[in-house]
Amino acid sequence: MRKSINRTLICVSVCIPVLFGSMLLAGTLDYKSQLLSFLPQLNNATACAAAPLRVYMYDLPPRFNVGMMNPSFPNGTPVTAENIPAWGWNDGLRKQHSVEYWMMASLVHEAGNESEAVRASDPESADVFFVPFFSSLSFNIHVRNMKEPGTVDEQLQFEIVNILRASDYWKRSGGRDHVIPLHHPNALRHHRGSINSSIFIVADFGRIMDITRLAKDVVAPYPHMVESFVKDERDDAYESRPILVFFRGRTKRKDEGKVRAVLHKMLKGVKDVVYEEAYASEEGFKASADQMRLSKFCLHPAGDTPSSCRLFDAIVSHCIPVIVSDRIELPYEDEVDYKEFSIFFSVEEAQRPGYMVSELRGVPREKWVKMWARLKAISHHFEFQNPTKKEDAVNMIWRQVKRKLPFVKLAVHRSRRLKIPDWWRAL
Repeated sequence: MRKSINRTLICVSVCIPVLFGSMLLAGTLDYKSQLLSFLPQLNNATACAAAPLRVYMYDLPPRFNVGMMNPSFPNGTPVTAENIPAWGWNDGLRKQHSVEYWMMASLVHEAGNESEAVRASDPESADVFFVPFFSSLSFNIHVRNMKEPGTVDEQLQFEIVNILRASDYWKRSGGRDHVIPLHHPNALRHHRGSINSSIFIVADFGRIMDITRLAKDVVAPYPHMVESFVKDERDDAYESRPILVFFRGRTKRKDEGKVRAVLHKMLKGVKDVVYEEAYASEEGFKASADQMRLSKFCLHPAGDTPSSCRLFDAIVSHCIPVIVSDRIELPYEDEVDYKEFSIFFSVEEAQRPGYMVSELRGVPREKWVKMWARLKAISHHFEFQNPTKKEDAVNMIWRQVKRKLPFVKLAVHRSRRLKIPDWWRAL
């Protein structure tokens, strides 16, 4: 890979081995004195590790991205901080999978000192290559019937794959250093298997478990649909939330999400529990926000796939998430310990009559308050905004991408020397 990747990895590949190697060669266990003598090198390593990810963004015609938001966006006009269309808060279900937009927006804005990624004008200096194809929005706009052949979405997928395969930068790494958002479970569904060496930005692995891997792909949060509870400063947060458990949403789902219908029958009419059938609407989001702020626990059963935006609505409402899913993967889990502010039940546990509610009623006030305080402390990690702010959702996603670079380098080097197809599909 390029020198910029080596600079990024200096802490791991040089500084830490040198530190412990020097201790072993000195035959000493005086770690304190060795560490103190090594501080200047650690400071240099920290500076290197803090260097932002350098991202080269493909220059695609607007039909692949902002043209879907503004059909009059002129061809041949670069997307800039001044002309990128704004994403409205009333765009409903399309906004749930808008991660692709926020990642692109972060690159067209001039990065601040605290940004995790900066746009590289020279592809030779880039750590990764970002493909700004709004694959989720394309599905939501152009597909009405999953069985309909020859849709605009299918044509765009075909075109983008051909563009990538013709690129010298794709050929050089086999696409392994390319970042492609596939947040909607049906995004790029016709061709994603042929580009699965890339770093995918996904909501979960529900429908693509056969081609995705935690080692290379990044789980990103849904943009939340309810407004953030920015003034959650009530004197007694526990007593100010009289609802024990809250859920509002569609109860008829597929696969693992069938548990929703079971829970609806089980929890209907239970004291201090609100479990309502509802469909997405602006009024519905407002009603959900109001009730989440009055609830101690917010239920997050699997939908058609293991995750949904409901989890992130709960987080920004500071309502302790109750996650019911056997296969869910969560954003930033190498940094964020969800057990500190969430409660987990397997699908089997959740379907035991009375078990889940009994367990939640038994959570002591002190534990709940501690979890609530932790929710408040980490909720900024789930905010999508333009321009970005320190450790918000987009910066956290780019930081996750940056941590895939050792894997990328290993995969590229192995691919260059293998004489037969990879025999154990590790990379």
